[in-house]
Amino acid sequence: MINALGHAYSSISLVNIKTEKIEIVKSSRNMKPDQKGDILSKAHLEELIQQVITEPFQEKYREFINMSTVTQRLEERETLSFTAQTVEGRWLTIIIVPQGYDKTGKLSTVLVANRDVTEEKEREIERDKNLRNALAAAEHANRAKTAFLNNMSHDIRTPMNAIIGFTALATTHIGNTELVLDYLKKIHTSSQHLLSLINDVLDMSRIESGSVRIEYTTVHLPDILHDLRTIIQGSVHSKQQDLYIDTQDVIHEDIITDKLRLTQVLLNICSNAVKFTPVGGMINIRVSEKPCRRDGYITVVFSVKDNGIGMSREFRKHVFDSFSREHTVTENGIGGTGLGMAITKNIVDMMGGTIQVESETGKGTEFTIMLECETSGETVKREPVPELKGARALVVDDDAQTCMSVSRMLREIEMTADWTTSGKEAVLRAKEAYEQNQEFKVYIIDWLMPDMNGIETVRRIRMVVGEEYPIIILTAYDWSDVEQEAREAGVTAFVSKPLFLSELREVLMSQAQRELLKNEKQKAQAENRKSYAGKKVLLVEDNELNREIATAIMKEIGLEVDTAEDGTDAVNIMSSAEGRKYDLIFMDIQMPKMDGYTATREIRTLNNHKCANIPIIAMTANAFEEDRKKAVKAGMNGHIAKPISADVILENLDQIFE
Repeated sequence: MINALGHAYSSISLVNIKTEKIEIVKSSRNMKPDQKGDILSKAHLEELIQQVITEPFQEKYREFINMSTVTQRLEERETLSFTAQTVEGRWLTIIIVPQGYDKTGKLSTVLVANRDVTEEKEREIERDKNLRNALAAAEHANRAKTAFLNNMSHDIRTPMNAIIGFTALATTHIGNTELVLDYLKKIHTSSQHLLSLINDVLDMSRIESGSVRIEYTTVHLPDILHDLRTIIQGSVHSKQQDLYIDTQDVIHEDIITDKLRLTQVLLNICSNAVKFTPVGGMINIRVSEKPCRRDGYITVVFSVKDNGIGMSREFRKHVFDSFSREHTVTENGIGGTGLGMAITKNIVDMMGGTIQVESETGKGTEFTIMLECETSGETVKREPVPELKGARALVVDDDAQTCMSVSRMLREIEMTADWTTSGKEAVLRAKEAYEQNQEFKVYIIDWLMPDMNGIETVRRIRMVVGEEYPIIILTAYDWSDVEQEAREAGVTAFVSKPLFLSELREVLMSQAQRELLKNEKQKAQAENRKSYAGKKVLLVEDNELNREIATAIMKEIGLEVDTAEDGTDAVNIMSSAEGRKYDLIFMDIQMPKMDGYTATREIRTLNNHKCANIPIIAMTANAFEEDRKKAVKAGMNGHIAKPISADVILENLDQIFE
């Protein structure tokens, strides 16, 4: 036993239980020269304990090697062991093993051995730490899941209750057209909200599974910002909020990025800004261009700032966590899944960008996104407009940053720019310039200003300068409601915020011609729209309600529609002589007996050439890019995501029957 222990243990002692005499069998390197030898005194043992064992373990160590209790302790087990930490930070395991017995069979001597177990102890500590971390993570995930399910249950039930309730009311009042239309509008609003909740959950699931891919294409920055303004302006208007959108130093308007994902990121942030800003608040959106260290790239900075309810310091740390919602939000009854910011952060990370947030409770929030984007290689044209080279222009906007930004653009095309933040001052400056024969050749005026709105400002300037000079209204809102009044006041053109240099130059080239071309183009599109009256289509859809809706929409655009309820029915119809009368098939994907992909592949193998090559368009709730690719691979000619619309159907028909 001693030989066996000698290989594994650094020190071994033989202890007489009755006399407590300690005989050293194998010495430890911790022993001093005067402690080494055959016998170790109790005084030397105590000194050794204090030299080697850390203070928190010393008392337990003394209890462990107490020979007066060792016999009793060894009656219940074959060996005794104890682990303690040394002053050097290492770990020792000490064991006591029975060694000798007297004539009566009573235990008389034991072996006491020490072994360095630092590596094993550190692994044990690390395992314990990992287990605790895993437990904490699991508990956090469980709490998050519970909170998510509670939130989703509430948030889904709210629009569902509205849909069910207003449907019942509409049925009850079916004869009251005006009331039913109002109910239908509310049903539509609730269904769109429900759809957005579902999309958030699906997006987060796809991101976590790694199935989301960034698809880079050439993107026109003005398109993104104008689309964003169009989407949010309804909500902004309903809450009577002030919306400011401007640009700074944007020279490259065409960049390489993922338009869909960038729009999704900006829309998530802007929608939250509107949602968490009270009635009468302010939303400020700004896009600017910064230099980048990478050749052929620029840094595009998007800033969205509001003066809403803000966030606490504690919640800011978790704003990008999944399912996180601050308690003040839920207390105020503001809905949401708590996934929007998590999705936003993940997308920004995938695009190689950064997102930061600054916020203070009660004072508002500002999100800043920075993306390094490859440019298309082209910069905005800066050539002057020949008729306006060197001419004076007056910019009027209550936001000084917008005034300075537009003024810089005017100077880029070699005009002289002045600006003011007051409509009343603009009238005075126009009068002064006119009287001194230093007229402003162009006026760019904001529509909504606090002291005097843009239309009244235009009306008064026209009283001074007459009809000679162009006056452009700059606005972040839909001007259609006031267009006639504005034209009568003397406005010659409208341009949307944020204003980009290319747009400014275009509108200055010829305001009247630009509007004419726009109207002519829309008229030509309407006149050139092909008629599909008489085209016969087969609609394959297993859901009765979806079948009814799709049939009604298709008939409205002149199509003759027959229906089938499953892929097997579609294959049987197309296999018969009846199939030759159809010009196109709209095919659902998920059906009980035969799915749309399989049905399409079966039809493509038919002997009849016309039936085998009939155009087939997928019409499905499977709305992702990989679903479109899967449809094409199955032999389909197009892909329409539900919910469908007449415009989308017409676009697909134009492509197929061009």
